[in-house]
Amino acid sequence: MTQENNELTDVEPIVTNQGSKRPPKRGIIYLSTIPPYMNVSKIREVFGEYGQLGRVYLQLADPESTLEKKKKRNIAKKFTEGWVEFERKSIAKKVAGLLNNTQVNNRKKSKQYDYIWNIKYLSNFKWTHLHERLAYEKAARRQKLRAEIQLAKKRLTSSQQT
Repeated sequence: MTQENNELTDVEPIVTNQGSKRPPKRGIIYLSTIPPYMNVSKIREVFGEYGQLGRVYLQLADPESTLEKKKKRNIAKKFTEGWVEFERKSIAKKVAGLLNNTQVNNRKKSKQYDYIWNIKYLSNFKWTHLHERLAYEKAARRQKLRAEIQLAKKRLTSSQQT
C-alpha cells in the first residue's frame, strides 16, 4: 500500500514545448454512498493520503426527516452522496480504481467497518456542472413550494366563498 501511495503522490507538473508550466487538469470522483459518521474532514483525511485535494461537496440527507430526528436526540449529520475534486486528473483516476469496492475501514471496531466504497471517476465533468445541477434542483424546489402555496390559497378562498 505504501508503494502505491508513493506512485500516486510523486507526480511531476506538465511542461509544454515553450517551457511554461500549465496548470494540470483537475479530476472529480463521485461517491454514491457516504458511510455514517463520515464528514468532509474525514473524507479529506482519507483521500488526502493519495494526492492533493481541491474541493469536496457532500449532499445532506433529507433535511426534513433529520430535523425531526434531531429534536428527539442529538445525531450526526447524514450524507447521501459526494464529489471530491483532485488537483490532478491522473490521481483521481487512480484513486477511483484503487479504492472502488474496497472496505472503508479495516479496523473491526470502526463504525465504517461494514461499508464499502462505491467510487466512480467522472470523465469530462467540471465543478461548474455540479453547481448548475444544484442550482437547478434548488429552483425546482422553490417552484414546487410556490405551486403548493398557490394551491392552498386557492382552496382557502374557494372554501370561504361557499
